Amino acid sequence: MNEHIAQLVALQAIDLQIDQIDSAVKSEQNRLDDRISALAERENTINELQEKMASHVKERRILEDEVSDKMNHVRERQSKMMQVQTGREQTALLKEIEDAKKSVKENEEKIISLMEEIEKLDVQVGEERNLLKGEKQLVAEETEKVGTNIAKINKGKKSKDTGRKRQAKQIKENTLRKYNTLRDRRNGLAVVNVVDGVCQGCFMAIPPQQFNMLLKGDMMFDCPTCQRIMYYVPPVEGDK
Repeated sequence: MNEHIAQLVALQAIDLQIDQIDSAVKSEQNRLDDRISALAERENTINELQEKMASHVKERRILEDEVSDKMNHVRERQSKMMQVQTGREQTALLKEIEDAKKSVKENEEKIISLMEEIEKLDVQVGEERNLLKGEKQLVAEETEKVGTNIAKINKGKKSKDTGRKRQAKQIKENTLRKYNTLRDRRNGLAVVNVVDGVCQGCFMAIPPQQFNMLLKGDMMFDCPTCQRIMYYVPPVEGDK
């Protein structure tokens, strides 16, 4: 194998190990973030329920004030009934009284409905708060657990980073720059083996002439499809 390719293959092996460490750390952090997000959603739910409950309470008080005003109006109209002389005036007053009583009845029905809804919301808020309390405890425990796990996972990363720097120094600057660019663009895989004339990065066949030249192992070639740097390792006897 071309010496430059061998150096890149060794570098990629280290990078893939570092990627696994970073992926494990990210997985742990994502698990904690999911719990924290669920906690925030629970808190938002409680706030929304409380706002709805406060709105119902406000509406109920407005209706209660209207009922009080209407009942005062009914009493005032009833008192006035004793003073009127004509049937027309009595009829008009009776209509006012009936309309007011009808409005009072409608408001009282709305008030009862609101009180029932407020009671349901209050129970729901209590249940959500109990769940929130439990989830906060779980998040606290998970935070400690994730911190411990991440520390364990990262324990070996420092030596990997040191090895990576050492290996990278052995590679030409322009080749290293190309390698890093390919890693960024090709999901972390910049250098790939070719098996039976097929690139193991994109699994597309390369031209036969290029494959024959690759077999010699003295030149670097890029895959014509995915642009990854290709190399060839003869299969170990018994693999096929």
